[in-house]
Amino acid sequence: HPFSCSSFYLPIHPFPIFLSTLPSIPTLPSILPSIPILPSIHLSIYPSPQGMWTVNSAGRLGNQMGEYATLYALAKMNRRQAYILPEMHQQLAPLFRITLPVLSRFMASRIPWKDYELHDWMTEEYRHIEGKYIWLTGYPCSWTFYHHLRQEILQEFSFHDHVKEEANRYLAGLRGQRWNVTYVGVHVRRGDYVRVMTKKWKGVVADKAYLEKAMGYFRAKYQEPVFVVTSNGMEWCRENIDTSRGDVYFSGDGKESSPGRDFALLAHCNHTIMTIGTFGIWASYLAGGETVYLANYTLPDSHFLEIFKPWATFLPEWIGIDADLSPLRSGTSG
Repeated sequence: HPFSCSSFYLPIHPFPIFLSTLPSIPTLPSILPSIPILPSIHLSIYPSPQGMWTVNSAGRLGNQMGEYATLYALAKMNRRQAYILPEMHQQLAPLFRITLPVLSRFMASRIPWKDYELHDWMTEEYRHIEGKYIWLTGYPCSWTFYHHLRQEILQEFSFHDHVKEEANRYLAGLRGQRWNVTYVGVHVRRGDYVRVMTKKWKGVVADKAYLEKAMGYFRAKYQEPVFVVTSNGMEWCRENIDTSRGDVYFSGDGKESSPGRDFALLAHCNHTIMTIGTFGIWASYLAGGETVYLANYTLPDSHFLEIFKPWATFLPEWIGIDADLSPLRSGTSG
């Protein structure tokens, strides 16, 4: 039977444990060898007869957010209770006030799941998924699943106070003598994408010219923009982004050692310049404001377009700037 307790530690159980309402906390405790029992935790050794839906915990921060939001929306649409795996809680709970209950690995291994593979855009069939115990699979990251619940999704991905305060403190430090500052987060995805986009997908990543155009858009529109650049290729950014106006600041070490900090900075800016990837998409979604993104960055015959639909990825009001595909033809991409 469910019970709650305010102050004791639960050792590893010989039978499955189901954690029904584990709250998100700034620092996630280790799942093993003990689980702190917090006031709102309820334990059950049996699967819920009402059914349980979950989703694979795959990829890094942007992927995890897409999976969480899609599970949240589809379970609600199909009147089922959603649960997340401990791995997903571990990635998201240090940053966000997520509320979906956590399913222990012990319990997950004993439930007769039905795998249900998702493609990356909403279709009518997803409103009528049959099954009490559904394990959603894939890397969904499309507003078409969850945008009708935008306020709820933004609430799920609201930051813990200490994360919010650190981001705002950093941004305030960039203000200098400016009176009418507008913060523009810039996320430049490089790393593995430089090779993968060219070799596998007949595509390109953002180049110097794209970033100049995107920054030019905000410089023309706002009196005192400040560009906060985050990237997993910061060396390239320092070499290719014009800093002569004194309005560009490079944040982070560019080695992906603090993705949560970089993400929080971007999400607390007024507007966003993104390149490619789910990290930038989610930073844009949370920041609100205007978003400029790299558009048409693959050749028309790329197989990437079979699994990726631009209309389902970028919100209609976002502003696309076409990529320069000429390096693909000359063999000098990246």
